[in-house]
Amino acid sequence: MIKLDDTDKEILRHLQQDAKLTTKELAGRLNLSATPVYERVRRLENEGVIKKYVAIVDREKIGKDLMVLCNIRLKEHAKEAGARFVNSIVEMPEVMECLNISGDYDFLIKVVVSDMREYQSFIMNKLASLENIGSTQSIFVMGEIKNDTAYEPRS
Repeated sequence: MIKLDDTDKEILRHLQQDAKLTTKELAGRLNLSATPVYERVRRLENEGVIKKYVAIVDREKIGKDLMVLCNIRLKEHAKEAGARFVNSIVEMPEVMECLNISGDYDFLIKVVVSDMREYQSFIMNKLASLENIGSTQSIFVMGEIKNDTAYEPRS
């Protein structure tokens, strides 16, 4: 774990709220000059604390109204079989997240599509075509209560 001081934490708080802040704007909010802020941001990037900068898109405004959490149980748990599954899943644009989990299922994927028909097509034509799928369970999201992208930086 990387040690963060209070200034690092403030930089991360501001950038998680608005990644388009310029170094000058960020420095103004922190009451610092631009050079040390620039150097700190570069250090946070180089150390991998800041992984990337993205635009967060409202999925419903682009017609992706249906979110489904899909539990997946694999038939075979050998390293190679698991790797083939993972390699296939990461290539599917409908899959927004894939988590390797413990319990009754092996993976949990978050799938975002336009409607039930598109989800059915995803299941039948993509997911079911993977050779190592043992079983699945779909959970249809009725509403999002909290969807944060910002972490509270710790020391």
